Amino acid sequence: QVQLVESGGGLVQPGGSLELSCLFSGSISSINPMGWYRQAPGKQREHVATIIGAGTTDYASSVKGRFTISRDDAKNRLYLQMTSLKPEDTAVYYCHAERYPMEYWGQGTQVTVSS
Repeated sequence: QVQLVESGGGLVQPGGSLELSCLFSGSISSINPMGWYRQAPGKQREHVATIIGAGTTDYASSVKGRFTISRDDAKNRLYLQMTSLKPEDTAVYYCHAERYPMEYWGQGTQVTVSS
């Protein structure tokens, strides 16, 4: 089993920054890839960013250049640094991990971008 716990969400003004963190624990060996997804009210959950192996990353076009995903295995943490936030970034953000053949989700953390 793998447990994922997100933190760092909150209310931020447009143009602001926020960093999300995901603490992972349990059977963490061979957890790969890891990523972030989000779900806005009335919309389907969508991919935000993924990190594979030592550092290969992939981003949704809507966040490319504004968001940065990183992973620190020494701290058992996955991060999502978000800058230049827009109201359309408002959503519940979920941490996701794969450890073949299973996948795991955190409980989500709310990010609200509003003035």
